[in-house]
Amino acid sequence: MATPRKQAKKETKHQTPAKTSFTSPFIPKWNPLPQEDMHFILKTLRDKLISTGLEKREVKVFRLWRKKKEQKPAASSEPAPPQVGQDAQVCEPTKNGWTDVAARRQLAIGINEVTKALERNELKLLLVCKSVKPKHMTNHLIALSATRGVPACQVPRLSQSVSTPLGLKSVLALGFRQCSPKDHEVFTDTVDAIKARVSPLDVAWLQGAAHRVTAEDPAAMEEEAEKRRGQKRKIESESGNVSESSSSCTLQPLKVKKIVANPAKKKNTEKKKKKPVK
Repeated sequence: MATPRKQAKKETKHQTPAKTSFTSPFIPKWNPLPQEDMHFILKTLRDKLISTGLEKREVKVFRLWRKKKEQKPAASSEPAPPQVGQDAQVCEPTKNGWTDVAARRQLAIGINEVTKALERNELKLLLVCKSVKPKHMTNHLIALSATRGVPACQVPRLSQSVSTPLGLKSVLALGFRQCSPKDHEVFTDTVDAIKARVSPLDVAWLQGAAHRVTAEDPAAMEEEAEKRRGQKRKIESESGNVSESSSSCTLQPLKVKKIVANPAKKKNTEKKKKKPVK
């Protein structure tokens, strides 16, 4: 008689482990820029850069790396005759760098240079390109601009329109520095025209606009210190009496999200064969 077959084990369904968490309401975001303001900002910047003639020039020169010993001129008191052809191009001095150094010092180009200038309170306007990838590379500039009181916005196609007149491959961030009264400001009219089109940044954990304090203004620093002392005394005196009108705290909306560790991972269900014991 045939032996009865063993019943196959039921396949157990494994639930994928997931962690439930709330989304943060304090994620910084750039305010959307209207299309009319975008075209106005790009046109104003392009016209100003072309009129100033600011450009980075790099002249590539052919260099002779392999030279024979026989071609080396012998040391003599007479000056060597000028060479003709490619060697003459090597001897000619090349002018590399920015065409207008004074105008270049009034700009902060690139994310790293803009970040350092914001930390030192040196900027009066900031423009960021929208095509930055990954996007979180410029998120820290929102909080820095809001705390320093610097108007900032994200402009689409900024790198395409500005990099060509500047002679650069890409411009992901462009900042305008504050100049001392001795220096001749080149971009004053441009900054004033663009500032009117930039909307204030909305940061959830900051109440109201930040007070602008420059590193070169000691009087403003002293005034701010006196205000802080006065506020500290007020808080100490009125610590017992807190009214509802003074509290301007608002609740931010939260959303639930589930984080799956690795949904595409397939577990190896096959059991390893035990080796025979000798």
